[in-house]
This record gives sequence, structure tokens and C-alpha cells, in this order.
Amino acid sequence: MENDKTQLTWGGRFEESPSDLMLEFSESVSFDKRLAHYDISVGKAHSTMLASVGLISQEEKKSIFSGLDEIASEIKAGKFNWDIKLEDVHMNIEQALTTKTPAAAKLHTARSRNDLVATDMRLYFKDACQGLIDCVVETMHCLLEKADSWKAVYIPGYTHLQRAQPVSAAHHLLAYVEMFSRDIRRLKEVREHANECPLGSGAIAGTTLGIDRLIVAKELGFVDSEGNGIVTQNSMDAVSDRDLYIEFLNACSLCALHISRFSEDVIIWNTAEFSFVKLPDAFTTGSSLMPQKKNPDSLELLRGKVAGIAGSLQNLYMLVKGLPLTYNRDLQDDKPPVFRSHDQLEISLHVLSGTIRGMELNKENCARAVADPVLLATDLADYLVEKDVSFRDAHHIVGSLVAKAEEKNILLNAISDEDALAISDVLSGDWRGVFDISRAMARRENLGMPGPKAIQSRLDYWKNSFLKTFS
Repeated sequence: MENDKTQLTWGGRFEESPSDLMLEFSESVSFDKRLAHYDISVGKAHSTMLASVGLISQEEKKSIFSGLDEIASEIKAGKFNWDIKLEDVHMNIEQALTTKTPAAAKLHTARSRNDLVATDMRLYFKDACQGLIDCVVETMHCLLEKADSWKAVYIPGYTHLQRAQPVSAAHHLLAYVEMFSRDIRRLKEVREHANECPLGSGAIAGTTLGIDRLIVAKELGFVDSEGNGIVTQNSMDAVSDRDLYIEFLNACSLCALHISRFSEDVIIWNTAEFSFVKLPDAFTTGSSLMPQKKNPDSLELLRGKVAGIAGSLQNLYMLVKGLPLTYNRDLQDDKPPVFRSHDQLEISLHVLSGTIRGMELNKENCARAVADPVLLATDLADYLVEKDVSFRDAHHIVGSLVAKAEEKNILLNAISDEDALAISDVLSGDWRGVFDISRAMARRENLGMPGPKAIQSRLDYWKNSFLKTFS
């Protein structure tokens, strides 16, 4: 086949053009065109700098700006023609610009696609992190609304999926608020790490031309708290580093993991055997065969999404692990897993928020489940400790009581005085008063515990301190 070699910016030393198969195999515009907005911004910032240092004229800069604005409008209107023969988003935009102004030929002065894509992606990561933070905040608000309305409802807490100790439903939800708050901190850290401008690094060793990298950094918002430009400090690292990609995918994977764990909890709560919650029709589906079914499909799908997102993280690890400095074409494949995980996590957070908003608590079933006195067996051991029994002895005594209750098939607090005293003479008086859920919760007011005051304090913190900073 015969291609127009003038379209290939690197084609000067080649006698033949790439085959159609090679063009199809090597193109990236099908996925990196989503960077077009950033590529145009970088083009404007770069041309501003080139004009400032006298490498292009002010008229040429204005012409480049005008052409880039036209291209941006065409892309927004869906009228831009993306051509895989031009390989990527950068060359598509540059080639389109050449049809609008002769100055386009000077735009690539003192830059490479290597530092260009690195800059585009850092701008992308800054926006992606902020967008995901907003989504996580939305989910946290939904959890907090439910926690506030469920704070007087108690449920069994579980270890090994066996009833362990009672907690408030609010305390359970607040455990996930804690997890999601850590996700926000991780995303903020990734956003901070992205705040360094690599443009000016060139392909590997910068340029001999007298550019001013700080101008570009400031134009693009790569600045510190005082407005000073921030740039990368090693040209080889700047164009080959993929730590940021891996950090972003790690943050996405952990957030997806938290979504998956929450989904599993609610799936269990939604079973007929538990029946602690009722899920909204809008986020459930039925069966094509069994007319009675109402399946927690949104939660099952959310639980499944972590596989792809975590898999993308491993994809990047394997992609980078054996690469020497600096840029290698393998790195073209760094973007699909990033874009895919970003999109999946974003919609997952919206779906999770919608599911939480429509979720209802079956307070009667929760009350029945938490009424089992064995949940307060540890409280009885603590009661004995307060009577100067060592904890190991108290643990043994209460364990013997539990065995006796199981032997007689009665509740723990229904054991007779005779049987109790046969186990230990310490079991006299008001030991059955321990099996009062209100007493149990009132005695759990220390930091991090599920007592009513502790729960309210934590709700106030999230609403008035932490999340208020994101309003």
C-alpha cells in the first residue's frame, strides 16, 4: 500500500510505509483520543512558552491557538475525523492543525510525543483522582445518612460468619466510611504525585533550545500552594516512569475491594436466612424461570468488578517489570487498563450509592437476631472480671455456661441458679442483668466503640469535619 509519508512525522528515514496490518496493530488513537482535551491544553501552553522565549512569533502563537480551538469544537461536536493511520491522538491533532495554519509545523519544537503523553496523562490523573474523590464522597454521604437513621438498631456482629458480639447497624456502616476515607486519602496522594510537569524532557535528554519549562508548568496548573511551577527533575525518569499509573490503579483496586466487601455483607443481609435488609427494585433483577426471585444483581456485579480492576493493576506491574530506560513501545499499553479501571470504578461508586439510598432495614428481624443472649457472653466474662475473677477463669466459666445451655437447649440467660452455681459460686446475684443490649451498648463508649455517644461523635466528625471540606 502507499501512504502519504508527509502524515508520518517520523517517516523521513523510511523508504516504505507501514503495512495496513502494522497500522491496525500499533494504533492507539482508538483509546487515547480521550486525552484530546489535555493534548490541546498542552499544545496551547507549549506554544505560549515558545512565543515567550522567541522560538515562534506572537502571531504564530495566536494562529495555533485559533486552530486548536477549532479542533476542540470539532471534537466536542463529534465531527472530528480520527484516523488510525496517524497512530495516536497527538498526531491526529497535529495533522489537523496543519490544515488550519502553517504555524502547526513549529508546534512540536522542543518536545517529543514521549514528554507530551506524559504531560497529558498527568493532567488526566489529576482530574481522574478528583472525579473519583467526588464519587467516594457521594457514597460516604449515603452511608452516613443510613447510619444516622439506623444508629438505634442493633445487629449481631460476626467473626468467621458466626455471631460474635452486638453492634449498632450504624457502627457497621461506619466501618466502611473509615475504609472509603482512606481511599480518598490515597487518591489525594496520587493527585499530588501527578502535580509535576514533564514537558521539556523531550524524548530522553531534553533539548538544546532555550525553553522555559516553568512557563508551561504554570500555564497547565502544575504549581505549588504559592503558585510556583513544579517540573520533573530527570528527563529519563519523566518519560519512562509509570509509578503514577500503578499508584492510581492501586488506589482504584483498594476502593473496589471495599465496595466488594460491602456488597458481600449486604448480599448476606439480604438472604431470607438473615433478612436484615430489603433492596430497592431499581437495583435488583428477577429470574427468567423462578417468578419469586429478587436477585441482588447490582451488588453481585459490584463484587465482580474488583476482579477486572485488580487485574489491571497486575497488568501494569507485568508491563513495566522488565523494561529498561527509557521509553519502550510496550508502554503504549499502559492506558487501556487505567481508563478501564477508572470508568468501572466511577460507575460502580454511583451504583453503590444508588443501592444504599434505596436500601431499607428490617428492624424487627435485626432485633430478633440480636436478642440471642450468647452475643453478650463476653460481657458476662467482663462482669466476672469486675468481681476479681481472672479473665482466663472467667472465660472458662462462661464457656461452661454456654455448654450447659446447649446441652439443655435453652438460652444462656435461662440457666437455673442451681446449674449456674454448680459451675461457679461467683454466679450469684444479678449476673443475668448483663444480658441487656442497652446496658451493653452504654458500656461501650470508649474511642472507636459502638456505644450511642461514640457513634454520634463519629457521625458528627464525618459530617462536620471530614466531608465538610469537600462540600
